[in-house]
Amino acid sequence: MDALPELDDVLGRAHVVSLPLVTRFRGVDCREAVLLDGPSGWSEFSPFLEYADEEASTWLAAALDFGWRDSTAPRTRASIPVNATLPAVPLGEIAAVLSLFGECRTVKIKVAERGETLADDVARVRETRRLLVPAGRIRLDANGAWTVDEAELEQFDLEYVEQPCASVPELAELRRRIHRIDVLVAADESVRKAADPLAVARAEAADLLVIKAAPLGGIDRALAIVAEAGLPAVVSSALDSSIGLAMGAELAARLPALDYDCGLGTAALLADDVVAAPLRPVDRVIAAGRVTADADALRRLAADPARTAWWRERLTRCHALLAG
Repeated sequence: MDALPELDDVLGRAHVVSLPLVTRFRGVDCREAVLLDGPSGWSEFSPFLEYADEEASTWLAAALDFGWRDSTAPRTRASIPVNATLPAVPLGEIAAVLSLFGECRTVKIKVAERGETLADDVARVRETRRLLVPAGRIRLDANGAWTVDEAELEQFDLEYVEQPCASVPELAELRRRIHRIDVLVAADESVRKAADPLAVARAEAADLLVIKAAPLGGIDRALAIVAEAGLPAVVSSALDSSIGLAMGAELAARLPALDYDCGLGTAALLADDVVAAPLRPVDRVIAAGRVTADADALRRLAADPARTAWWRERLTRCHALLAG
């Protein structure tokens, strides 16, 4: 954005909320976020709690960009196809979790979670395949936790594996191995958490990019990375509220091509949301466009005073990094 909004203005527009989840995800039962009632529309600042201020400040840059200006990139679509997202739940809960997303043709399964074994992952994938329509697509997300050898995947009919290994050289080696079984490699952390988000493309270590607007600094910066990488892109969320999902949908709406279902259906995993009509999938899509926080929901979901103070202090530190 052209100029950083003044801190007092940002804090004056901030609402800290705590959103309960339907099922435990990434080790948490609720998702905290700062919602900003910006002059261009509502925006969201919600880096995960463990992220240091330097990384979190990029999320604030994206939130301020979305709340204080509109992207100049043209929209190419009005609705965004989305996948279901399956956390590491017991086998008996898989059907119930998938039902939250309505009819789905694509499921992203979280694997390599702490406390889970490779056998647990295999069983979860097998049960999901059984429940899906015959032409259903399954993709796995290991968050970089596999070794190259653990990621041998001949037994599965997979669309792609997302960030199976942590490093770019490991991704490149795995990509060479599994191309013979027609499984693609997608890069996520190697883009959004990297000092050089284009290194994975230069190394030919991925077939596609998983991008998120917030950790990449906003819609226009994410679009520029995709354009320079020259790879297909999937837009995903970070378990955002519907306001954060709307920013992701606006990014997806502006991509020149969208060949894969996006990970923007995760409002289905929230037990409550900050808008009157949450961006849950309907007929496998969500609509692009800004959404507005509901006043009653803001009161109902307001974080307690200690957590509110923690987030306002974090926002203040991140704003100082951006200003400096």
